[in-house]
Amino acid sequence: MRKSAVEARRTRDRIVGVAVDQASSAGLSGLTIGSLAEALDMSKAGVVGPFGSRAGLQLAALDRAVELFTEAVVASGHAAEPGLPRLHAVIDAWCAYLADSPFPNGCFVTAASCELDGQPGELRARLYGAVTRWRRFLAEQITTAQADGDLAPDLDPEDLVSTLAGLAMAANQEIQLLGDERAAPRARRLMRAALASHRRPGRAT
Repeated sequence: MRKSAVEARRTRDRIVGVAVDQASSAGLSGLTIGSLAEALDMSKAGVVGPFGSRAGLQLAALDRAVELFTEAVVASGHAAEPGLPRLHAVIDAWCAYLADSPFPNGCFVTAASCELDGQPGELRARLYGAVTRWRRFLAEQITTAQADGDLAPDLDPEDLVSTLAGLAMAANQEIQLLGDERAAPRARRLMRAALASHRRPGRAT
């Protein structure tokens, strides 16, 4: 019984892994049971079975993509002290993730945001929650840096969050669409410059 559960989990993980790759190229709306069954050499029933429906499979693919981003970027940030040190660590990890994305077509969350922003439903709601948590994490680090005296107290954390997110989205486009190898280093430099521009007077950069 235990062996069967392990095998079922492995099969599910394998399906989700291929689903994430396909959704990265075709979008979550372009994810089909038929194409997955062909790629995995499985029956359609075998592919959809662990998820109950195509919608369940789409949600699982989105969740896996968010997990990979969290592991690559947020977990790296947690290795540093909260506040400004963590922001610097996150920026470095974020730009490294953009430069060497685990997905065929770059940042999955960015692509999904463009795909789903005007499509109400469970997928959009799940993505909204993930992006909101990420932005809240950044805002919390900015607030901590302000409390530590590293960033100016009159800075609106959401302003800086928008700046950092915008630079990341621009870098993803420059990497994926324009093939600009300088995009990730440029984003890192500009993100760090944005932090430096809000340093509290008297603090070292």
